[in-house]
Amino acid sequence: MEIYQLVVLALIQGLSEFLPVSSSAHLILPSQILHWPDQGLAFDVAVHLGSLMAVITYFRRDLYQLTSGCVDAVTERRFTTELHLGLLLVLATIPAVAFGLFVSVSGIDEMMRSILVIACTTLLFGLLLGFSERFIRGKEISSMGWKQAILIGIAQALAIIPGTSRSGITITAALLLGFSRESAARFSFLLSIPIILAAGSLKSLQLVQQAEPVQWGIMVLGVILSGLSAWLCIHLFLAFINRIGMKPFVIYRIILACILFWIYFAVG
Repeated sequence: MEIYQLVVLALIQGLSEFLPVSSSAHLILPSQILHWPDQGLAFDVAVHLGSLMAVITYFRRDLYQLTSGCVDAVTERRFTTELHLGLLLVLATIPAVAFGLFVSVSGIDEMMRSILVIACTTLLFGLLLGFSERFIRGKEISSMGWKQAILIGIAQALAIIPGTSRSGITITAALLLGFSRESAARFSFLLSIPIILAAGSLKSLQLVQQAEPVQWGIMVLGVILSGLSAWLCIHLFLAFINRIGMKPFVIYRIILACILFWIYFAVG
C-alpha cells in the first residue's frame, strides 16, 4: 500500500475505534470505493497497539487507582470501590472473550464480513443507540451491579459482528440500563482495554507465525497515527457527550448505512 493510504486508514481506525460508529464499517469503504488493497496483518497489529496505548494513557490515573486499590483490597482483605469496579470489568469481559474464541474456532467470522451485514448492523444498532437515550436515569458507575455488568458484557460480545461497533453497543447497553452518558462512555472505554489487548495479542501471534517479513516502518507509523487520533477522539467524546448526546452519531450511522446499501446493491 501507498503511504498516504496507510495514513488515511490509521486515522480512520483511531478515530472510529472509540466512537459509536463502527470502525469496520469505515475501513471497508476505501477498499470498496477506491479499490485499495488490504492493509495486512502487521498494520492491524499496529493500529490495535496504538488504540491500546491511547486508552491506557488517557485513563492512566484511573487505572493506577484501580490497580492499587485492588491490591490494597486483597492485601487488607476488604471490599473497596476499586475492587468492585475491577470485578465488574472482569465479568463484563468474559462474554466477549468466550464468543470471540467460538467465532475464531468455528470460522464463521469470514461469513459476517460482507457489506450487506455491515450495512444492516450499522443501521440497526445505530437506531438502537438513539432509542437508548430514552432510558437515561443518570446512574453512576459506582452503582453498577454484577448483573448489569454481565448484560453490558453480553452486548459487547455482539460487537464481533462487523458494523456493530464495540463502543456503540456497550454505551447503548449502559444507557438502556439507566446510566448517564459519561458513565456509560467511561465504562465502555475502560472495558475496551482487555478486549483490545486480547485481540492485539492474537493478531501478534498470527503475525509471528506468518512467513512474510514485517515492515517495521509501517507498523511504527500505524501505532503513532492511530494512537494520537484515538486519544484525541476519547478526549473530545468525553468532553462533549453530555452536550451533544447520541443523536449526531445516530444520524451519521443512518447515512453511512445508506451509503453501504448503495454500494452493495448499485455497485456490487
